[in-house]
Amino acid sequence: MSKFTFIFSLCCLFFFIGKTTVSAQDITTPITTQKLIQPPYLKVGDSVAIVAPSGILQNRKQEVATAKELLESWGLKVMIGKHVFSQAHHFAGTDNERCEDFQKALDNSNIKAIWAARGGYGTVRILDKLDYSTFLKHPKWVIGYSDITALHNQINTIGVESLHALMAVSLGDASSAIKASISTFKSTLFGKSLQYDLTGSKYNKIGETSGQLVGGNLTILHTMLGSNTSLDMTGKILFIEEIGEYAYHIDRMLQSLKRAGYFENCKGIIVGDMSKVRKNTTPWGKPIQQLILDVVADYNFPVAFNMPAGHENDNRALILGRTIQLKVAKDATTIRFNE
Repeated sequence: MSKFTFIFSLCCLFFFIGKTTVSAQDITTPITTQKLIQPPYLKVGDSVAIVAPSGILQNRKQEVATAKELLESWGLKVMIGKHVFSQAHHFAGTDNERCEDFQKALDNSNIKAIWAARGGYGTVRILDKLDYSTFLKHPKWVIGYSDITALHNQINTIGVESLHALMAVSLGDASSAIKASISTFKSTLFGKSLQYDLTGSKYNKIGETSGQLVGGNLTILHTMLGSNTSLDMTGKILFIEEIGEYAYHIDRMLQSLKRAGYFENCKGIIVGDMSKVRKNTTPWGKPIQQLILDVVADYNFPVAFNMPAGHENDNRALILGRTIQLKVAKDATTIRFNE
């Protein structure tokens, strides 16, 4: 890091910490390549808040209870948000109720991590209501995937790392099926080094690169376009996953990202699970892997498939905003997260 970049980063940090309130709207130029703030890793005795920023948790009390028991078995204390089981039609409470729970968790310096109970849809509706002033003074891990991508984008944009990992309702699946998901979630949360050696793919686009890993659910990334929480991909590696979309929907969203300049200065792509692709009356004619390669054919960066992360039982933890070393070959891919 150059002397100028270091001084600039410090100035940005002091500016935002010194403000009375800080939202993502305060970031006119998103943070690009400087190292993001790393929240403290957890230790025994720390507290975790379970909140529901999006979809309704109807008949899901057992999964949340199981999640609480899991965290307590690791020596952690657990706070359940006041409105986790509230109901407002599609959502886990009104926008204000969901925002209230999340804001309280952000502002409570005793809370060291915020774990989303589930995704679904609704997080984008509370993004502009959130105040990150206290969070920037006392950063903590925000955890989840799918719809929680909206929060990951916002938090990474204001300069803090976050954790793409399973959610509380994931624990409704058989423990043997999600063993790797739980293991990587725990080890990452408690600060163990993170590296993945992935099975290769004939579709892999070979190469070596490094950069901050960002991204998440493709639909949510597409939703963020044109907003101040749309990711600046300069010098970064994009992770994507999706579920339940037609192939042409996936192509349309990727084409939109491309036209918005997403891939111009991107350093690489890691493709997670593309689950339950819906069948159209007119077949797309190519595998999803080739669809993705066709979209980014004009760019000379590596593309890695077979990352077990997304809407499947094997949903490995990823530190978003952390610099990784990516090595892609046809027979294997290595992903190493910097310490």
